Amino acid sequence: MVGLPARGKSYITKKITRYFNWLQFDTKIFNVGERRRVNSSFFDPSNKKAAQIREQVARETLDELLDYILDGEGSVGILDATNSTAERRKMIMDRIRERAGPQLNVLFLESRCVDQDLLESNMRLKLQGPDYKEMDPTVALADFKKRVAEYEKAYVPLGEYEEKNNMPYIQMIDVGRKVISHQIKGFLMAQANYYLLNFNLSPRQIWITRHGLSLDNVSGKIGGDSDLAPEGLLYARSLTLFMNEKRKEWDLKQIETLKKTHFPPQPGDPKPFCVWTSMLKRSIQTAQYFDDDEYDSKQMRMLDELNAGVMEGLTYNCISTQFPSEYRSRKADKLHYRYPGPGGEGYLDIINRLRPVIVELERMMDHVLLVGHRSVARVLLAYFLGLKREEVADLDVPLGMLYCLEPRPYGVDFKAYRWNKDMEWFVECPDFELKRAEDDMQ
Repeated sequence: MVGLPARGKSYITKKITRYFNWLQFDTKIFNVGERRRVNSSFFDPSNKKAAQIREQVARETLDELLDYILDGEGSVGILDATNSTAERRKMIMDRIRERAGPQLNVLFLESRCVDQDLLESNMRLKLQGPDYKEMDPTVALADFKKRVAEYEKAYVPLGEYEEKNNMPYIQMIDVGRKVISHQIKGFLMAQANYYLLNFNLSPRQIWITRHGLSLDNVSGKIGGDSDLAPEGLLYARSLTLFMNEKRKEWDLKQIETLKKTHFPPQPGDPKPFCVWTSMLKRSIQTAQYFDDDEYDSKQMRMLDELNAGVMEGLTYNCISTQFPSEYRSRKADKLHYRYPGPGGEGYLDIINRLRPVIVELERMMDHVLLVGHRSVARVLLAYFLGLKREEVADLDVPLGMLYCLEPRPYGVDFKAYRWNKDMEWFVECPDFELKRAEDDMQ
């Protein structure tokens, strides 16, 4: 990473780390700042002793990263620091080539902010961090601005030096308003570039649920394309009414928030709301009561349930009897298992086909409700909540649950609601945490 403090570097590194880990590439952040917590004078470039300490800390952190890549199980290591001078970046490249030779690909990613409102907002968020959380806010902000001023004395943006030396880089301005890339080669670099092109900080809600109870659910069959059962239709009506209410709540909340700021009210309609379903009948029917004039509805095959190949339409009991070895293989390693036969899929296939969906969810500024299936809900929730890979395929996401995610600068706010059939309404689950499913075959 490259950039002055309060430019969103840590936000970007956390997002990329979450994305790469979700893609099943072991990725870890190595933060230089966590090795030292000092005041602004430490960052004065004329302070020779402090400069030597900073250089030593940076080198030690880089070596730890290289150990992770070269000797451990890591695929991607991210050095989270300012790295704001050409000299520091040269030291980094020299050390990498010394230890790893030319085989290890290196990408420099710079975050810059020229929007003063965004910069001021970032600075105030920074005061909530470990360097300043115990300090008086006024004193803390003054000290932080001094720290930034010290860095600015020696700051050299990415560009001339890197291009002269044929070094790949991405320069991101105002969290995605403008992106400049140079010498981007290879799958992971291209993925990072594509992902960064779709960033936004717009406040919005992402809702995820499974379809209502289907006829195949009643009979215990997997896969297939059955209609909803009567209870599933009741769920669909409740879902529509509840989302209408939650949409009104959001709009009122935003109006109240605007009243407390100095910004003028935004013209136009309230924030648009999208409803995405799979191409399967049980998903489409769950969303059938949403008003097309109020909601932008789309059907997409990428949200279809995992294809069970030759086992489509069977119950798990039938599978254990007719395909005992396959049953045991899936139970032993569900994440890497793939159903045999034409079209058969596994969880890694679901992750791969949901990549464009994830990037679109990062890009869009609208609210969205995704009406999916068990495997799709698991994979989407695992991405947004940054879950470990071994947790993905076994998450407990039963029918009748509705999940709400609100992206924030430092993570995601997460809420869960459970459908109450008697009330025909959804009730919030306080202090909810996802857990492992009791039935490890589902």
